[in-house]
Amino acid sequence: MVKIDLITGFLGSGKTTFLKKYAKRLMEQGQNIGILENDFGAVNVDMMLLQELEGEQCELEMISGGCDPETHRRRFRTKLIAMGMCGYDRVLVEPSGIYDMDEFFDVLHEEPLDQWYEIGNVIAVVDARLEDTLSPEAEYLLASQAANAGCMILSKCDTATEEQRQNTIAHLKRSLAALGCKQRADQKILCEGAEPLPDQDFAEILSCGYHIASYEKPDFAKGQAFESLYFLDMHLEGDAVTAAVKKMLRDPSCGHIFRVKGFLQNPDGTWLEINATQQEITRKPIANGQDVLIVIGENLVEDTIRAYWKGLRQTMIYVMMALYQEAHGLIRELELKKNTAYAPFEVFDNESAGIRLVVTGVGEIAAAAATAAVCARDGA
Repeated sequence: MVKIDLITGFLGSGKTTFLKKYAKRLMEQGQNIGILENDFGAVNVDMMLLQELEGEQCELEMISGGCDPETHRRRFRTKLIAMGMCGYDRVLVEPSGIYDMDEFFDVLHEEPLDQWYEIGNVIAVVDARLEDTLSPEAEYLLASQAANAGCMILSKCDTATEEQRQNTIAHLKRSLAALGCKQRADQKILCEGAEPLPDQDFAEILSCGYHIASYEKPDFAKGQAFESLYFLDMHLEGDAVTAAVKKMLRDPSCGHIFRVKGFLQNPDGTWLEINATQQEITRKPIANGQDVLIVIGENLVEDTIRAYWKGLRQTMIYVMMALYQEAHGLIRELELKKNTAYAPFEVFDNESAGIRLVVTGVGEIAAAAATAAVCARDGA
């Protein structure tokens, strides 16, 4: 039978970062693994973050599409059937941060999956800097994930104080008690930072198992309490997005935003991953991306959030117009110096002027201004 592990955790807890470290250690042991990214959204950002793992020992699969929970469950089951025929030693499932634990156990107890898979470990990842106050829906998700886990990982411990770590553990105990569960004496709580998994921690995680907890599901958990908004192809600048997201996270008129994630493309064509929670906003280089920003939370107000993006685009237009005016003026100065007419929106080479300028659209006007400014400065 194929071992199957579930790596769960609330929004922005660091599941994908932990999964990468865990998967690498499994592959070092010689295991062939399949990773199933199981998301409710129309765009699976985390799948892109795992592309570096793909190779002879690791394959990536995904479920996404923004479908209703029942359709999503059928797709999950179908994908597991297909993966069960691939000869993996172990399958790792990383669900959305708003995933209902019951789906995992229910699907794996259905035929033929109950004959093909053996549940190995359920690992719950919790940010060591967990917010003090969560909504009842969020508290339920946090507690249900912890109640079924064989091991809990406190992530980002290298950026958390000892007081924050202890407060998070106390918060987990309160959430479990509210659900009618208690923290089990045999349940490991491990602190992890940015470094690779130590041997002892990896051994404990690999053998932590799981627990089927008994608790009553509240009425709100039977619906879809959380929502995601997708914003595609906006072509926004990184620093401006970071500043806007920082304001949005603290703006109650946007709703209660838990997380903003996605990718931004730099003017040189390279990509950045952006990941924002109430605790921090990070931007990291990534090989490939897609121009998308995803806002996840409760009671989101799309018009207000969209207004933030619209404001950034309007600001960019004003900046580009100013750059165009600057570039246009500098090019005209070059024309007077060299007695040559240059078309500002065409490719032109002029070795004697020492410049090559390519302007095919608004996105390259900044480059035009910079090139023309250098030429003017150097007396070209």
